[in-house]
Amino acid sequence: MASEAYQGRPSLLRRPGSLAAGGWVLAFLAVAAIISSLKLDLFRTDIWPTRGGWQLAGDFFGQALHPTIHFLGEGSPEGLWALPNQAISAAANTVVFAAAAMSLALVGGMVLGFLASSVWWDHAGGSGRRYGPAITAAARTLMTLMRSIHELVWAVLLLAALGMGELVAVIAIAIPYTGTLGKIFSEMLDETPGDAASALRLAGAPLGSWYLFGLVPGALPDMLAYAFYRFECALRSSAVLGFFGFPTLGYFISASFENLYFAEVWTYLYVLMALILLVDWWSGRLRRAVLS
Repeated sequence: MASEAYQGRPSLLRRPGSLAAGGWVLAFLAVAAIISSLKLDLFRTDIWPTRGGWQLAGDFFGQALHPTIHFLGEGSPEGLWALPNQAISAAANTVVFAAAAMSLALVGGMVLGFLASSVWWDHAGGSGRRYGPAITAAARTLMTLMRSIHELVWAVLLLAALGMGELVAVIAIAIPYTGTLGKIFSEMLDETPGDAASALRLAGAPLGSWYLFGLVPGALPDMLAYAFYRFECALRSSAVLGFFGFPTLGYFISASFENLYFAEVWTYLYVLMALILLVDWWSGRLRRAVLS
């Protein structure tokens, strides 16, 4: 889906000299990979799993074809659908955390994307040209700071400051996603043809009008596609935050894995996979309906 956000844009490979530049980039990455491997001493034989480790891995992957609908531990809830019901409930919590975080991130990303874009002050004139570059630089710096820290690190920092709570998980996801959405949105706005915006500006339309009706419609397909992609990422982030104790799928995956209940783990993993596939299907239909 990420690639769909950039469909229709000229490929770098079609530009003169891009093949040579790409070759140098690939060569640099290859050298960096070799140096990193030597620095980390990845070629030692003692870092590979022992016989017990391989056996444990075999047991884990062997259960992939045998997920269970029953709890395996003693004293666990009984009933034919006890485990699936818990998995579905955890999946619902995963969606709730992700949706709440994305709601905040979309609002913040739209605001920061507007401020970080250069097109608004290019057309603003007067005070806009005077203060626009400083506002853009400040917005881009803020977005860099927000997205440079992973949501898991934000969760650790917020848990230490605020304690356990649903709001902590939502904010931990929303902060870096706001920075990422703002950066991508600003770039999409800058790359959008400004003919309609220029016409509205020359007709005397205020700043908000030519931005909303002259620029945003042209960038909306790419923005919408990327927003749906980030929502899928938010689902995975929400699940992973369960390892910190939040009642998402990650919490139950962690608990089952610690007890070596691998069949339970795979049940939760398959529910997570099904959730991602469902959201991908839903987002595709919704995007086509909006843009048709």
